[in-house]
Amino acid sequence: MKIGFIGLGIMGESMCANIVKKHSDTVYCSDINRAKVAELEALGAVACADNREVAQKSDVIISMVPKSEHVKAIYEEILPFIDSSKICIDMSTIDPSVSVEVAQQVKAKGAQFADAPVVKSKPAAIAGELGILVGCDETLYETIKPILAYMGSNIIRMGENGKGLVMKVCHNTLTAQIQNGVNETMLLAQKMGVSPEDYHTAISYGGAQNFYLDGQWKNLAEENWTTAFSLQNEFKDLGICARLSEEIGFDMPGMQLAKSVYQKGMDAGIGTEDWRATYKVVRGDYDA
Repeated sequence: MKIGFIGLGIMGESMCANIVKKHSDTVYCSDINRAKVAELEALGAVACADNREVAQKSDVIISMVPKSEHVKAIYEEILPFIDSSKICIDMSTIDPSVSVEVAQQVKAKGAQFADAPVVKSKPAAIAGELGILVGCDETLYETIKPILAYMGSNIIRMGENGKGLVMKVCHNTLTAQIQNGVNETMLLAQKMGVSPEDYHTAISYGGAQNFYLDGQWKNLAEENWTTAFSLQNEFKDLGICARLSEEIGFDMPGMQLAKSVYQKGMDAGIGTEDWRATYKVVRGDYDA
């Protein structure tokens, strides 16, 4: 089974690298960044001139790109080369409605489609330990699960097409709200003379212990904003959540508060920094 991978960004590059290392058959790849393609080629992947070539040569086509418009553009490009022999897996985080629309187009060609967005960030992508949230029928899920296992250690089917993305948006929205709480209380503790290290230790003893703080407190204390997952990508995800909640008439004030913090970060021009840079926004670095 030949696998094609489209999109070698911060996450996609490492995800594709794991497939190349673990899969026994050919892995094709393409990206507008030819240097990234060359790096994967050095690992054993076969470089393709464009996405159409990936679609033509692959049995399974995986895409991992930033936004809904990118996914739509890819499938407009490759749809003529999709038939009943193909399986398509989009691992991007996009609007669920767009993913369902693409799934319908793919299925109309006789092919199969799954949305499979990921949780966790760059270190987990490198280690092949991502969480993967899947939306597709049960039969397809069992077929693609071994491929997804090249990239992730926690894989769960959430339901039919689009449901993996619904869960991803819920996950990232909750994490943004947890992050906002960490930012506020860690800064309050410091202003009152408690060190970041002691703050983290104390939180770990109680019910407020959380994965985000455990992984990020040292980076926050050292003001390390090196990007593993960008502020602008999380802002995009909160935008998706805002649209979903508006569609069904469900008020989410906590999400709106977190989104307003991210909006400030975007307005301040720090969108390409790591998403933990919201710490600087809450600290007041960009107040007028």
